[in-house]
Amino acid sequence: MGSLETIPRQTLVNGISLNEDLENGPFYIDGCDTITKLFLQRCKELGERTSHREKDYGIWLSYSWNDFHEHTRLIANGLAALGLQRGDVVSILSEDNKEWVYTDLAVQCMGAISSGVYTTDSAGQLSYLVTDSNSQFLFIENDEQLDKYLTVRDEMTCLKKVIVYDREGLHDYHDDQVMFLDELYDIGRVHLKKNPDLFEQEILRSKPTDIALLVYTSGTTGQPKGAMISQGNIMYSLSVGAITLPAYDTDEQVCFLPLCHILERFISVLSPIASKSTVNFAESPETVFDNVQEVSPHIFTAVPRVWEKIYSRISIMMGDATPFGQFAFKQALAAGAARASCLRDGKPVPLYTALRYRFWDAIVLKNIRRMIGMDRLRRGTTGAAPISPDLLLWYQTIGIDLFEGYGMSETSGIISLNMYGHNKVGTVGRVVPGGKVRIGDGNEIQYKAPNVFEGYWNKPAQTEDSMTTDGWLRTGDVGFLDNEGYLKITGRLKDIIITAGGKNITPAEIENKLKFSPYISDAVVIGDKKKFLSCLIMIDQENVEKFAQDRRVPFGDFASLCATPEVQELIGGVVEKVNEEFARVEQIKAFRLIDVLLTAEDDELTATMKLKRSFVEKKHKALIDTMYG
Repeated sequence: MGSLETIPRQTLVNGISLNEDLENGPFYIDGCDTITKLFLQRCKELGERTSHREKDYGIWLSYSWNDFHEHTRLIANGLAALGLQRGDVVSILSEDNKEWVYTDLAVQCMGAISSGVYTTDSAGQLSYLVTDSNSQFLFIENDEQLDKYLTVRDEMTCLKKVIVYDREGLHDYHDDQVMFLDELYDIGRVHLKKNPDLFEQEILRSKPTDIALLVYTSGTTGQPKGAMISQGNIMYSLSVGAITLPAYDTDEQVCFLPLCHILERFISVLSPIASKSTVNFAESPETVFDNVQEVSPHIFTAVPRVWEKIYSRISIMMGDATPFGQFAFKQALAAGAARASCLRDGKPVPLYTALRYRFWDAIVLKNIRRMIGMDRLRRGTTGAAPISPDLLLWYQTIGIDLFEGYGMSETSGIISLNMYGHNKVGTVGRVVPGGKVRIGDGNEIQYKAPNVFEGYWNKPAQTEDSMTTDGWLRTGDVGFLDNEGYLKITGRLKDIIITAGGKNITPAEIENKLKFSPYISDAVVIGDKKKFLSCLIMIDQENVEKFAQDRRVPFGDFASLCATPEVQELIGGVVEKVNEEFARVEQIKAFRLIDVLLTAEDDELTATMKLKRSFVEKKHKALIDTMYG
């Protein structure tokens, strides 16, 4: 929505009009230079086409782009009536649902800033995030999250109002500070009648320099910091995303990762506005596998932990199959591996290999993909944490293209991507068009592009520390560019282990090899200033319990399961096998099992299921000491 004179030269890419020049902004998608303008244009263009689906009482219900527009407009007007100003921050504390997205867009459309809060955050963390961002309004999903707010309400003096989405269990609840979403809609309708043009006027006032999102970092190295993402940052990331791994208006996708994380925000809120795809909201993180089976999406994005879980389920299930079933599965994997090897090397698939794969695909592999809801999958992506290359190869073997990418909150979600025809396993792909990567001191990956954030909210010193003196973002990741321009990440700068013998070791590759086992869900390699490497291991509860039950190993709870000699021997065997792939100095000489089940509510894990290494090492120091006694 800019004059023809101001719009840079455009080119048509995958049905979307984009800048020809991706180094210099402003960045336009179909003539719009902000996501809010593009949202308004899409709603007018698509009308009754389905935008979102959500389950209610077990039935998938569809919601149109008209619904998207109307509910967003009512929330925006309701907030304006309650005193929302341009530049104010609004926080959202909810699981994924259409109301989350309506609120997110409503806030941005009014020129305010949207900030998500993880539902797994404690009351103290909620208080910190709301106060640090100086949020004026807080949206809350239900009575459970309302209880969290009530325990720390006196600490959040900045809030004007708290709005609750779901009335269930709260029908008789009254509080001057709290209102419900249907009440906000009513206020919005009244305000809309008096100000019929306000919503569109505020959208048209939006500029690429406006701060759109506040995305708080996961806090693995201290208190979370709010990364300020501008409208221009978003439009650049969407532009390069449309070129590298495009989505289409016929695509179905499933949303289940926390929407306050930049990865899911990009995939399930921002990108569908550009691509016109349909988003299906999973009922909960626990039901995601069932929901994926029901939807059979064309696009599915997950963190490595989820891809590992799917692999583990299939591996264990095949272990329980009949002898003929196991034989067929091995033959199918061999056929798939032969075909995938040719495709990876860019070689023609020989006729015999192609026919062999076609046979075993029809008999076995296609059924496996259908069973996990990925028979229509065109684009599987993984990010937010390192993933084992062995796992990526396994997915290629069963006929699923899984692309690893790399990005941060500070880069509006994207730095590099593998893509169709350019998918090099073991790397995070090539840097996106218009972006630049260089390797700095200590082999640190440094990045420069138009999607680098505007800085940390109210933290100028930390913002300055995150940039080099000549304007490159310091990612904190260690890696290198290979001779084909693919980026390989070897670890985090702060995670490098320097043994007592002076050997520098990046633990990520060792940990990923361990996590490829269906019996290990996570691992932390220890060894800084130590004589040898050791490891803390979290077992996969479901698979190890089945292992124990099949062998009639007695156990009472998770701790006793971890303590059984049979489980210790099982994990010891995995460690020994992984050690064979590494030099002596990189081999694990001792391990211990963490015998407490961890969830995202625990301080050891981030909401995207990444272990906080430093926290784990401190909390389990006594356990670690037993390996060096």
